[in-house]
Amino acid sequence: MVKCPACSVVFMQGDYQALARHFSKLAEQSDAPHVMWLNRYITYQKQDESALAKLLSDYFDLKGSTLQKWIRQRFVEKFYGEKPHPFVVALQHPSRATLVGYVVEHQHFLRQWVRSCSYIVAKTDKEDVTYYELDNINTEYGGFDGKPSHYELLLRMGESLGLERKRVLETPPLPDTAFALKSWDQMAREGHWVETMAAMHSLELIADRTVARDGAKMTYFDPSILTTSEVTDGTKNFLREGYEADAGHSKEALDLVEKYALELNLVEDVQATFVKSMDLFHMYLLARLERGEKFS
Repeated sequence: MVKCPACSVVFMQGDYQALARHFSKLAEQSDAPHVMWLNRYITYQKQDESALAKLLSDYFDLKGSTLQKWIRQRFVEKFYGEKPHPFVVALQHPSRATLVGYVVEHQHFLRQWVRSCSYIVAKTDKEDVTYYELDNINTEYGGFDGKPSHYELLLRMGESLGLERKRVLETPPLPDTAFALKSWDQMAREGHWVETMAAMHSLELIADRTVARDGAKMTYFDPSILTTSEVTDGTKNFLREGYEADAGHSKEALDLVEKYALELNLVEDVQATFVKSMDLFHMYLLARLERGEKFS
């Protein structure tokens, strides 16, 4: 089915004319989410419905490629294109404020991540997906084979920056983070598990070292900071864990997404949900910067 990437209203499979009509109607009403989505991804210029349908179809067209490559391309365009995301720019050689904002907001994200992955486990009947997500939950939150979890490493990074763990855990998320978390939770509760996998695991591409193959102008951070005294050891330990793990980890997840999106005829649903999740992630990364400016 075709799903609106701004509000998730569903139309018949391949019916981009109906999707264009939907966008046109709401744009005429100056509905902010739909106008912003069109401006961001399709065009700033007003289009008649037929022209808009063609533009929408072109945007979601895999063009003979794979769903995974389409997701990677769109993600890199969004976060690593001509104007990389401001948080990625700040993280190249991060200030203490940037890292503090990272810790305080990201601990909320990781807790929601585990809930979203748990919904996938609860909903799927595919054994390979269940095993993948259980391993993911252990790695991110519970720890695995005697190694600290990513969540624990994040809190230790905070401590290395002078942040008391108690204060980090007691600090509520900023409004934009809270909105994103609520939206991801709704996706996981109400959406198909394949869409949830795409929504959450595509975000791991942010730390994927191989994004340069897709045209990225930089990686998540300048890897030289892992070998100098520019950042604390706790920061190095946290960043290194994601930097070394997520390249293969995100590919494995997106392989599963592609496999079951094709098998279950959910490609268009997955595309729309992924784009919506990508927008939430963009907003959430900005909240990390906002937090760094506020926290002292």
